[in-house]
Amino acid sequence: MASTDLKQIAPGVFAWQPGHEATWGLANCGLVVSKGQALVIDTPYTPALTDAFLTAVRSAAGPDVPLDRVAVTHANGDHTWGLQQLPGADVYATHAALEHQCLEPRPEQLQALIHDTDPGQPLGWYFREHFGKFDFAGIEVLPPTTTFTGRHDLEVGEIAAELLEVGPAHTVGDLIVHLPEQRVVFAGDIVFAGDHPSHWAGPLERVAAACARILDLDPEWIVPGHGPLMTPDDLRGYIAYLDDLADQAYVMHGQGRTAVDAARILIKEDRYAGLGLPERLAITLSTEYRHLDQDTTAPDLLKLMDHAARIAWDHSSTGPLAP
Repeated sequence: MASTDLKQIAPGVFAWQPGHEATWGLANCGLVVSKGQALVIDTPYTPALTDAFLTAVRSAAGPDVPLDRVAVTHANGDHTWGLQQLPGADVYATHAALEHQCLEPRPEQLQALIHDTDPGQPLGWYFREHFGKFDFAGIEVLPPTTTFTGRHDLEVGEIAAELLEVGPAHTVGDLIVHLPEQRVVFAGDIVFAGDHPSHWAGPLERVAAACARILDLDPEWIVPGHGPLMTPDDLRGYIAYLDDLADQAYVMHGQGRTAVDAARILIKEDRYAGLGLPERLAITLSTEYRHLDQDTTAPDLLKLMDHAARIAWDHSSTGPLAP
């Protein structure tokens, strides 16, 4: 299901990129190692995936290097639910990440959504389609051990690592990991490559601002939360996408169209050709509409997933609108 290889980006800096286009849950992770010290950046979705990642990490770092520090870019399960495989590690996250951790379905709830829902209905079908390959049994969701606001600096041997808070954007609690000497930024889900993003907190203006902040750091490589490595030019293209999507949301919200209708229109126009998972437009546009409506209530993540599932269902061979 996933590649188990680490890709070296710079001396002492590695990315683990298990994902394929048009899929949920296969998140990129990272390793920084220098002079007998290491920093792990995010963990995969499940214990099995995490064990594969850690096998590659230990091979790259060496068997005597303790894996005792983890930087968590945000609280989504596909970036954090493997933490239990590193017992006793110090886990760094923004303080705001704790808020999102309370919003997301727990592993046992996600397991039930996969196995106990009706596969003949869009949501049950969609969860099986995209999450059925994962085993969420026995996962303990661990909170971070060290939280901060603004900035937190770490030394990994001779490598300086800057943890910079950039949320709320993708979620309320995002951070990026900047390695200034190596000119690498681990962006978490501030950036998606190859697929449409699913932004839960927003607004899009803040996601774009976080991307602009990454550009200001003058990286050579950006590791997105999902998908292949990106250059600064790739990131500029992503910012243009975010800005255009925000403009489309503003116009169609003003026309009285719903977020789901707006997503369907943009998909029918094929406005963003080449990006996978177009149904996720319904999630990000719903988030944007909440800001346009000045709605400050907590988002209903399952309702947003249902919006996406219904669009995907209608465009699949299973759904009633299939050609």
